[in-house]
Amino acid sequence: MRKVFLPCLFALLLISFSFAQKPHKIVFYNVENLFDTINDPEVLDEEFTPEGPKKWNSAKYNKKLSNLERVFFDMSAADKSYPAVIGVSEIENRTVLEDLISTAKMLPGNYRIVHYDSPERRGVDVAFLYRPEEFKLEGDKAVTTIIPGRPDFKTRDILTMWGTIDQEPFFFMVAHWPSRLGGKERSEYLRMAVGAQMRQIADSVRAASPNTKVIMMGDFNDDPTDKSIAESLGAKMKRKDLKEGDYYNPYGTMLKAGLGTLAYGDAWNIFDNIIVSDNLVNGDKDKLQLQRGANSKYDGNIFKPHYIIQKEGQFKGYPLRTFIGNNFQGGYSDHLPVYIYVGK
Repeated sequence: MRKVFLPCLFALLLISFSFAQKPHKIVFYNVENLFDTINDPEVLDEEFTPEGPKKWNSAKYNKKLSNLERVFFDMSAADKSYPAVIGVSEIENRTVLEDLISTAKMLPGNYRIVHYDSPERRGVDVAFLYRPEEFKLEGDKAVTTIIPGRPDFKTRDILTMWGTIDQEPFFFMVAHWPSRLGGKERSEYLRMAVGAQMRQIADSVRAASPNTKVIMMGDFNDDPTDKSIAESLGAKMKRKDLKEGDYYNPYGTMLKAGLGTLAYGDAWNIFDNIIVSDNLVNGDKDKLQLQRGANSKYDGNIFKPHYIIQKEGQFKGYPLRTFIGNNFQGGYSDHLPVYIYVGK
């Protein structure tokens, strides 16, 4: 009996390994003011020029690129695989993206760029980087953000991309919602409007193509528990609450556990979110699904290596940012990157 059992067990293991597939990593990172050094007369970027108050020059710019290169490469090292897609915010133009993906450690990732100039007055945009070996892009569009009753309000576009991963249809959105300038409550209606608009876009895509898997990511300037995300966008924080047509935010549980992606007033927030449609959670088990990382108890992930954290001073324990005021810190960003895994 033993002689029969062992070969059968070995055969089953071979079958399971043959079907094993490395999951795809989906990343979002607010890279905090990735500007070039050239004054663009069309936008208010004078702060980030050699003549501006931050004395932004080639040495500082290259240090910033080197820091971001390190973060993205180290995120890849644990899995020995580059992220399939990367959403970013607070970038000035396509040139800075080309410089980033051309760095020595990013170049092997073979990234392509989706970027549109948005009407935001400082010229900061969102963008999407993807590996064509993993995400087969079929189309993209920048959707103008609409604030009812405020046709004069200019902010970042909602960047949309569609295509396939492993022959399955995906629809991505990358956004950077309006800030809390003027106070959280006074500015809340702006983020509520963008949340509702993104929900409408996602629902319309799924109505036309029910099998499409939707992933929304960005700096939403609100936590998963705030009304803009929990109500306007309608992202639920528990798997068990999901019904067909719903959306799931894995970062709600992490926020309640005291984790965060940025700090203010000695408290952590999670403004950086990745939200997925219910068919990535409760869909067919032989299709791509949201997966947990090795040894993780959460569906979402926050990348927080020691070098990305401030070691001393007033902001000890916070993300190590590029500037404090106009004082160059040589850091990475005031946000931490977030990521999820999608696999079989």
